[in-house]
Amino acid sequence: MEVFFVAAAISFGAIFVGELGDKSQLMALTFATRYRLRTVVLGLVIAIGALIGLSVGVGAAVGNLLPTDWIRLAAAVMFIGFGLWGLRAGADEDDDGHAVKERRSGLLTVVTAMFLAEFGDKTMLIAMGMGSSYNPWGVWLGGTAGMLAADLLAVFAGAWVAKRVPEKVVRYVSAGLFLVIGVLLGVEAVTALAD
Repeated sequence: MEVFFVAAAISFGAIFVGELGDKSQLMALTFATRYRLRTVVLGLVIAIGALIGLSVGVGAAVGNLLPTDWIRLAAAVMFIGFGLWGLRAGADEDDDGHAVKERRSGLLTVVTAMFLAEFGDKTMLIAMGMGSSYNPWGVWLGGTAGMLAADLLAVFAGAWVAKRVPEKVVRYVSAGLFLVIGVLLGVEAVTALAD
């Protein structure tokens, strides 16, 4: 049992620190300005739990066989699409002029975007490496909790911003963040594929 707790503590610390300032925090903040808090939190729990679980299960040996650069490129295209979608001025407004805050696809959007953006990222690689060296259940629990804790900091900041900043500003800033993240992911993927 001690091995489990050691693995959980080490992976929590490593992944929490690794996520600070990472693109997933920007994404979480952006999602918190667009969707209900419970949708974003549930989406993060699902995506992070699945990502860390997959990472630990696959392990470092098989991790080199996954086409992470192509998946990162697909995530870049998706983010640029989200950014362009957010720039459509007034297209998402109802009759009262208020932006529609929630769609049925909100949860799916959060889960898919977070999973694809982090697939092949340092978080996944850290979890793969730790999963091959430490108790896998401890790494999964600690890694999931560490990444979730880091991203929830950004979610609550995003929810605070959404309540205090005009909706039009939030829409343009979040669209801009999606475009920037998409371009950065795209450059990263194309550079890796070109090598």
